[in-house]
Amino acid sequence: MKIAIIGAGLMGRAALCDAARAEGVEAVGIYDVDKQLAVEMGERFGEGKAVAGRLDAGDEESVAETLSGYDAAVSCVTYRFNPGLTRAAVKAGCHLVDLGGNNDVVKAQLEMDNEAREAGVIVIPDCGLAPGMVSIMVADGVARMDSVSSVKIRVGGLPQAPRRPLNYQIVFSSEGLINEYWEPCVILENGQKKIVNPMTGLEQLEFDGIGELEAFFTSGGSSTLPDSFAGKIDFLDYKTIRYPGHCLQFRTMLELGLASRKILQVDGQSVEPRQVFKAVLENALSFNDPDMVLVRVTVEGQKDKAPAVRTYEIVDRQDSRTGLTAMMRTTAFPAAIIAWMAASGKITERGVKPQEFAVDPLLFLPQLKKRAINLVIKG
Repeated sequence: MKIAIIGAGLMGRAALCDAARAEGVEAVGIYDVDKQLAVEMGERFGEGKAVAGRLDAGDEESVAETLSGYDAAVSCVTYRFNPGLTRAAVKAGCHLVDLGGNNDVVKAQLEMDNEAREAGVIVIPDCGLAPGMVSIMVADGVARMDSVSSVKIRVGGLPQAPRRPLNYQIVFSSEGLINEYWEPCVILENGQKKIVNPMTGLEQLEFDGIGELEAFFTSGGSSTLPDSFAGKIDFLDYKTIRYPGHCLQFRTMLELGLASRKILQVDGQSVEPRQVFKAVLENALSFNDPDMVLVRVTVEGQKDKAPAVRTYEIVDRQDSRTGLTAMMRTTAFPAAIIAWMAASGKITERGVKPQEFAVDPLLFLPQLKKRAINLVIKG
């Protein structure tokens, strides 16, 4: 089978690394608007199977032509390209997964369900970490209960050794970080969807060997779960994990308007605070120190007429051998796994579907262990 990776950035090269090692994959395409970058990443991570080339993710015709030679593709470019990539994949007859990150974009993709089904392809948005594989853990937990009262999802990407003042480093993109902290959050309460403000709902939690942490509401991590389980689960929420004190410090900067897109005049120059804020964050928080990713999904309900709790927990640290960060591994590897499952026929659903409906947890979750992502399940 053949799998294409669109985008040769951090997540693209990790997806390439995983896809090239997957069973039955004979060739992996790595494409980027910067051809030289694609070539370099193909040589470094392609296991001798890489085909590299230049591709503009915004050129739907070129994308469709390229994808017509592949069984499945992984979009590792920013989410604004994903509706066009979905149309291109449908035209090419190529399965597609993406890293998502924006609920409005996912909604636009889901509206193409009929076209994808008629073309005989499966398109699955939001296949990274969170949004991403946490949805498959939730689906697994829900399926094992007779009824579910509560689902709590806690996820964080952190430096292994925190640095003041924010005890954080940029592990994906500053735009993505601001979006999580700025946009409204959707939870389930009494079985109904409810909007809550980001950076609220502060709570304390601990992980063995790491110590005390905090978690708070952020946007996007639950993806389509509130829609999928409305009326079926009493309570569901998603919070981001950080070191203590981060929430209050960062929220203060947002309350000052540093993430605003409203143009200000500064010494006769038009300035967008958000653009300046992004640049400051990238300059101040790009340490490139070893990172780790923490995941805890807790599903509570009833099983055989008795209370039951099932937890899914991951502590993943940067791979010093390959240089792949924990965030790269836990975001790009799940997407590559799902693309491989689609290409190999292990996913039989067709159309544009949320992964909690399209991906079989019994097939997906064991693949994490094969990649040394240690998922511990209790209950």
